[in-house]
Amino acid sequence: MLALHSIRVLDLTRVVSGPWATQILADLGADVIKIERPGEGDDTRRIGPAMHDAGGMPTGEAAYFLACNRNKRSVTVDIATEAGAALVREMALNCDVVVENYKVGNLERFGLHSAALRAANPRLIYCSINGFGPDGPYAPLPAYDFILQGLSGLMSTCGHPDDAPGGGPMRTAVPLTDQVTGLYAAVAILGALFARVSSGAGQHIDMAMIDCATAIASPLSAGYFLSGRQPQRAGNDNPIAAPSGVFPTADGPMIIASGNNGQFAGLCRALGLTALLEDPRLGSNPLRVANRALVHGAVAEVTRTRTRADLTAVLQAQGVPCGPINDFEQFFDDPQARHRQMQRVVAHPAGVPVSLTRSPLDQAAAPAPYRVPPQLGQHTDEVLASVLGLSSARIAELRAAQVI
Repeated sequence: MLALHSIRVLDLTRVVSGPWATQILADLGADVIKIERPGEGDDTRRIGPAMHDAGGMPTGEAAYFLACNRNKRSVTVDIATEAGAALVREMALNCDVVVENYKVGNLERFGLHSAALRAANPRLIYCSINGFGPDGPYAPLPAYDFILQGLSGLMSTCGHPDDAPGGGPMRTAVPLTDQVTGLYAAVAILGALFARVSSGAGQHIDMAMIDCATAIASPLSAGYFLSGRQPQRAGNDNPIAAPSGVFPTADGPMIIASGNNGQFAGLCRALGLTALLEDPRLGSNPLRVANRALVHGAVAEVTRTRTRADLTAVLQAQGVPCGPINDFEQFFDDPQARHRQMQRVVAHPAGVPVSLTRSPLDQAAAPAPYRVPPQLGQHTDEVLASVLGLSSARIAELRAAQVI
């Protein structure tokens, strides 16, 4: 039995940060009811490569939506109508958790804000995800992952140095602050559920992307606090270890990461560079970092003449961490990825198979479910009947009035 099998979540989120949080709860077994706008749905249904059915027609799902919404039920309700807002308020009475990521203050006009819903359901855990928190000078502003990566200082540490080819700040390819905010939100919700067991009361969770972006950058900001110096962009070089970076080989680049004296000694033995072990300039990791150009140059002179397979074999035999730089085709064909079943293929109502990535929460004692992300409004009638007890005639009236 999954950990959250008895928990129902009302999901008023869209795009990435909120859906990422609720997907984690769904992977743990929660019944997640995703409220979407009729005819439109989550913006991510149109972001990334589109999915097509067996006849080549668009299904209404795209890559980002498929990545963030497995194991959920989709209900279409127009909360801008009084009848629609009333339906969602009634659903909240039958839920344990509400998660929303609207701009600050937007849900108050529909009576769907924390104070209103928790007054009606004191056991409710209400999590608000937004860019900057509920107050302060930036509270009303819209927030995107890209903006938060830049604002928080995180982006200033990524990329090549200014004087290197292609130098300058660089964002991450995935929306890192969105996804980390979703992770923190899920952890906070789990903590609130645990606290409710003893207190009997719910709570409001304020989850701001600016807080989460700051938190994940803390190993770098802690160094800034101690030294007063800004972390410098080092490209693919590890700023705290050497030799550790991307090195050329005869058939393409690879990663070699020597993090301590034992690994450095193993690397030198594997590559025939034992003279480096006697060089007083390289006697410790801090010295090797200070003399990075020297040690990296010596390693690269050897690696560029040998193949990745050869280097991997000799380095791993000496206990030196190393690996390829795969694209996704190469990764999902990797023996360890196949062993861990990182690609999961599930059936879709459109009649075509869909590949999902394996949930990290999929454990032997409680395997995560793999239900395909829902089609827009797929579960509207089902949820209104089972959760709210509405008759088929009442559901038909609501649909005719374009409330659902």
